Amino acid sequence: MSFRNSELWRTFIKEAFNVPVKLVKFCCMLHITRTYILDFAYAPGPSMLPTLNLSGDILLVDRISPRFRKVAPGDIVLVVSPENPRKIITKRLTAMEDDIVTLSSVDPDNTDKCDTLVVPKGHIWVQGDNIYASRDSRDFGPVPYGLLYGKVFWRIWPIKQLGPL
Repeated sequence: MSFRNSELWRTFIKEAFNVPVKLVKFCCMLHITRTYILDFAYAPGPSMLPTLNLSGDILLVDRISPRFRKVAPGDIVLVVSPENPRKIITKRLTAMEDDIVTLSSVDPDNTDKCDTLVVPKGHIWVQGDNIYASRDSRDFGPVPYGLLYGKVFWRIWPIKQLGPL
């Protein structure tokens, strides 16, 4: 009789440890997926109007492309903010290293002001689509390539605008 009870207890203990092990495996896979392959992002604010909505869009972010330098000018990217490392910002990549960037004045009264610069090696130049309401490389300069978080490739929300960007 005691042998039978010990078998029941062993079965019970095996089952009891099986669920947490599966949960830990799932969490590890989720962490690896979000860190190295694919992530979600919420992008609210006026800086990317009219491409992204003011109230915010939920986007799918490719984490693989930046690792293999498969980003190009025109891509919408997520970048760790050079001003606040706890914040991730969504901008359009406009220039890569060694590209020439021409900065014109945003001030309507002073449209003659124009500067030209070369993006340094190992850096990128990012700008918001809404130049009047965006803090971007025009404010904080070229962004080190290491701060590039990912490349946006698909809009999930709002549903009516579901699709590639």
